[in-house]
Amino acid sequence: MLLWNRRSRAVLIGLFAVVVVVVFVAPLATVALAGLAGSWTGALPADLGLDRLGGALSGENLASLSVSLQTAVVAGGVALVLGAWAALASREAPPWLARIVDAVFHLPIAVPSVALGLGLVIAFNAAPLLLGGTRWIVILAHAVLVLAFAFSAVSAALDRLDPAYRQAAESLGAGPVRVLTRVTLPLLLPALGAAAGLAVALSMGELGATVMVYPATWKTLPVTIFALTDRGQAFQAAASTTVLLLVTLLALTALGRIRSTAAVR
Repeated sequence: MLLWNRRSRAVLIGLFAVVVVVVFVAPLATVALAGLAGSWTGALPADLGLDRLGGALSGENLASLSVSLQTAVVAGGVALVLGAWAALASREAPPWLARIVDAVFHLPIAVPSVALGLGLVIAFNAAPLLLGGTRWIVILAHAVLVLAFAFSAVSAALDRLDPAYRQAAESLGAGPVRVLTRVTLPLLLPALGAAAGLAVALSMGELGATVMVYPATWKTLPVTIFALTDRGQAFQAAASTTVLLLVTLLALTALGRIRSTAAVR
């Protein structure tokens, strides 16, 4: 209680603002300015312009952006379906089996993404599951990495879901499929929208596993940004990063509007 006087609140809010500025705002602002800068030899960038952003939206960079979007949409969709199915199924399973399912679906975030990528390369590099050198191994890697977050989001929503809705539908004669499609899934739409947004955002920025598995014909934008930085083209990498941030924010905004509409309904 002693912390919640006027002075302590002001101090805490000030500390929080400093942390937000230093940890989030300043790095992102620096990247955005570097993407607009023609040079940066002093305290502030010089020769600001949109030339580098134009380069980020053309050629190899644009192709990589398209690859990232396609990968995020497909991998996020697969993760959402599998994660939601697993979360729903584990509710009807015995407690010991539900705990195993929870551990298995959270395993990808408990190990380094590089290790996961290497494991996929080794596991899917021979017939009959020859995915190495194709786009599908990249999509698979992203789907595995974001699956845990989709599973967690739906599981948390199911924990908060009032069982009275399902019980009322069952008492009126609705079968399991009808209860699922007409009661449970509509109530889960906000959580499904949040899970989809998180999956897309994480996939758009994924690098560790992607570097291990991607073929030359399916290079995501984070891989291209890493290559630009490695070649010393930091300003062009910053411009491509700015585009990546903007596209990811647009995707999240679109999914957020869908989620808000679902919540209202």
